[in-house]
Amino acid sequence: MTSRYASERPPSSAPRDVVLETAGGHLSTVTPRPRTVAITGASSFLGRNLIGLLEEDPLVARIVALDEALPSTARGKTHAYELDLTQPSTEERATEIFAAEGVDTLVHLAFLASPSHTSAWAHEFESVGTLHVLNACRRAQVKKLVLWSQTLLYGAHPTNPNFLSENHPLRADRHEPFFMDKIQAEQEAQRFGKPGKGRVVTVLRTAAIIGPTVSNYLTRYLGHRLVPTVLGFDPLWQFVHEADAAAAFKLAVDRDVPGVFNIVGDGVLPLHTVIQLAGRSSLPLPRSLIRAASGALWLAQLAEAPSSFLGYLQYLCVADAEQARQRLGFAPLYTTREALLEYAAAQRQRDAKLLPEAET
Repeated sequence: MTSRYASERPPSSAPRDVVLETAGGHLSTVTPRPRTVAITGASSFLGRNLIGLLEEDPLVARIVALDEALPSTARGKTHAYELDLTQPSTEERATEIFAAEGVDTLVHLAFLASPSHTSAWAHEFESVGTLHVLNACRRAQVKKLVLWSQTLLYGAHPTNPNFLSENHPLRADRHEPFFMDKIQAEQEAQRFGKPGKGRVVTVLRTAAIIGPTVSNYLTRYLGHRLVPTVLGFDPLWQFVHEADAAAAFKLAVDRDVPGVFNIVGDGVLPLHTVIQLAGRSSLPLPRSLIRAASGALWLAQLAEAPSSFLGYLQYLCVADAEQARQRLGFAPLYTTREALLEYAAAQRQRDAKLLPEAET
């Protein structure tokens, strides 16, 4: 992770207040009690980096890491448990862990960053797995949930406005399991946070995460020497830097602000500029040809994403971040362009075999 945040953080011993949002939308500042934070997907890219931030926070008493492997950033505060969200025993096991550790906050990051060919397993992991952990939260009386979602779920459509607010419907292709499982997880999170239950649910919809050390379908797409595009289309894209994404989840842990928030870097770039700044060349193809080719390559497990992603090569899908700025206090340190340039600089070193491949 970049150290650009170092000068922005208060010393670890400095007392910090937390902003709470009341039912009427007003903000109040209180001195919080130390939290016990559980994290699903603790060994994922976001999980590892969030744990690194929480380990340094004196107002986090304990971190409960839930995954099938020990996160590399785990230190003295972290208690790690093996948990496979696809197992029928997940709810019972998670309930026991939450109750034994006194968990008050769950950060649910157990979602795929890239499409999977094993759609049945992915459904059990994301959609059914979310049901398991939320039922465990109910039984163990966990009062706060922070859930990872993505701005991709708005869908890419020719009728989209220039910037999509959090109130815009989720219109991604629901025949695509990568989208549908995440939409279902969001719906379950909203039920969990239904008014009158005394719970706080914060959903962070991140733009595509990019940076020097992250690996996902987008970085692999931009990693080609010739990057396929749809002839005649040049949509605007936006990103969020990997460090800003981790910082946004840390902020959501610190502040009890319910709601859905778009987490994006400032600015947008046309796709042809994205490819140029990444140091690659465009390969424009007719829409019918690229659709057929992408479908065949996906079935052969040679493509980064199925043909359901082609809409994002044609139409606008960029999100407005004003709510995150005003209510959550999120201000990205990196613009979309800066995030892309940091990725490109690292990718040039990987191309020259000076850096190892990024971790997923």
